Amino acid sequence: MNRLSWYIMLGAMLIALSAFFYVLHYFIFKDSHHIFIFLIGDIAFVFIEVLMVSLIIHRVLEDREKKARQKHMNIIIGAFFSEVGMKLLEILSKWDPQIERIQRELAFKGDTAEIRFARVCKYLRKHDFSIEQEMPDWEALKVFLVAKRDYLLRLLENPNLLEHEFFTDLLWAVFHMAEEFEARMDVDCLPSEDQDHLHGDTKRVYGQLALLWLKHMEHLIVSYPFLFSISMRLNPFDPNPTPIVQKSQ
Repeated sequence: MNRLSWYIMLGAMLIALSAFFYVLHYFIFKDSHHIFIFLIGDIAFVFIEVLMVSLIIHRVLEDREKKARQKHMNIIIGAFFSEVGMKLLEILSKWDPQIERIQRELAFKGDTAEIRFARVCKYLRKHDFSIEQEMPDWEALKVFLVAKRDYLLRLLENPNLLEHEFFTDLLWAVFHMAEEFEARMDVDCLPSEDQDHLHGDTKRVYGQLALLWLKHMEHLIVSYPFLFSISMRLNPFDPNPTPIVQKSQ
């Protein structure tokens, strides 16, 4: 309310100053005709100024700011995959009963990273992300997620997450899953209800994480081809990833 009153006072003061100088101009030069010529011309130019500032310059600056925020968001997503996402996707994909179909698309080592990614992308977009009911090693997943809980919490505090709703939802899902594991002391002896709940959480995270990985790889292939090539050589769906550095013989 105080801020609104301040704006009203400022506006009234500026109008009063403008009126004062117009009156002063009249008393000095006694030429109202000259005053109205420039007054109408200035008013006419206001509309062009609004067009230039509000619709053109503001839009250009807004687009530039949006690109800057998106670039920063992609950096955060890349850091997330380096710290949590790649390892988590590697763990969850091992429990996928249909993972062999995707792995077959990565078996052709002679193809370029772009060709291999195109094949994997085609399958992942229509893949039914599921987790085998009897396969999960809950203890291994618990140890990994609990160790990354503080990192996930720091990411969730980042205000830039508002720019990427899908990534925010994924982070909350992963953080929720970490809290679920932390709340259970012995995850190897859980009642069936708890196992079903954890199984549902795991399946949801797996699907969201895989789709975000696709989007991140599509960003890398355009903006950072070298990083894309490295990421494909270490991609979490490949059972035999190519090492970055080969040992000399």
